[in-house]
Amino acid sequence: MRTRAAVIREAGKPWEVTELDLDEPGREEVRIRFAAAGMCHSDLHIRTGDSVCRLPIVGGHEGAGVVEAVGENVTRVGVGDHVVCSFIPACGTCRYCATGRQNLCDQGAQMQTGLLPAGGFRFHDDAGSDLGGFCMLGTFAQRAVVSQASCVAIDRDIPFEVAALVGCGVPTGWGTSVYVARVSPGDTVVIFGAGGVGMNAVQGARYAGARAVIVVDPVPFKRESALRFGATHAFADADSAHEAVRAMTRGQLADHAICTVGVLEAEVVSRAAAIVGKGAQVTITSVGRSGDKQIQLAANGAVVGYQRRIQGHVFGMCNPLYDIPRLLRLYREGQLMLDELVTRRYRLDEINQGYQDLDDGKLIRGVIVHD
Repeated sequence: MRTRAAVIREAGKPWEVTELDLDEPGREEVRIRFAAAGMCHSDLHIRTGDSVCRLPIVGGHEGAGVVEAVGENVTRVGVGDHVVCSFIPACGTCRYCATGRQNLCDQGAQMQTGLLPAGGFRFHDDAGSDLGGFCMLGTFAQRAVVSQASCVAIDRDIPFEVAALVGCGVPTGWGTSVYVARVSPGDTVVIFGAGGVGMNAVQGARYAGARAVIVVDPVPFKRESALRFGATHAFADADSAHEAVRAMTRGQLADHAICTVGVLEAEVVSRAAAIVGKGAQVTITSVGRSGDKQIQLAANGAVVGYQRRIQGHVFGMCNPLYDIPRLLRLYREGQLMLDELVTRRYRLDEINQGYQDLDDGKLIRGVIVHD
């Protein structure tokens, strides 16, 4: 079978939209016809080379669509099911899945190569190269063969454009506040970066009962959007936010600082550590450039003396098989804004323009709508 797909062949080069051969699904594998794919910043990291992946690779790790075919021993989904692909697979049997930490599933080790659990790759180009899909998915293809461990069945009335976003950005941001930071009622939370992930960290902090949700972002459009998503205050720079937090907490500073900027830098972590008080936590969701060191703090003053915690995580510590349906229920009940996350829709051929818009700060989340 042939399928159109957006491919990165070399870091620093634009996305190439091309046709690839696609294998039939093997044992415990599923072929999905994607209807929509979210344009997450993590895919931009592939193009810029900030993340080191096996190239060439089919991009996209947020996607929703319909199951077209299943291989032998597939039990999780069936032909005709509507599914979301979780960017973290959940095999259900490894040590981490068995102890309720599906976000750390051992099968996630091949996210940056696309090597499927059964071995090998399912995309092939005309030059004879084997291509993996980013996060073992490749949702920037109209069709892909993925492990059933990456599939979560959803109700048929959920719009695909909304469903695609709960494969990564929504649970990562929401879980950052709810599960990782463990925001409590009455807390003061500062969120650095109000893109697709940061906006859901705002929603998670609001859901958890934070008294004040302060956003720091230099882009006016994102600050205005954050206020609509539940932020109580929004500032263009860390100095202004720090002054406001000090005033509203009578010098105690914030309970939580959350880093959800597009590219993490040491300065952001330092600012985050400075804006929280004693016994507080800095939660790091963002990733930085490969080879750079983003956490450079004086232990005595920034960490030990104030008993601050620095916490990293994957996928907001969410469990895909439980939290993806849970978040969609909250959406259906009006407790989670998802339609409003989609700033603009693009055709697959427009992917480079879409990522330029993302880099220019024009989007909360762009979505590719497949033909």
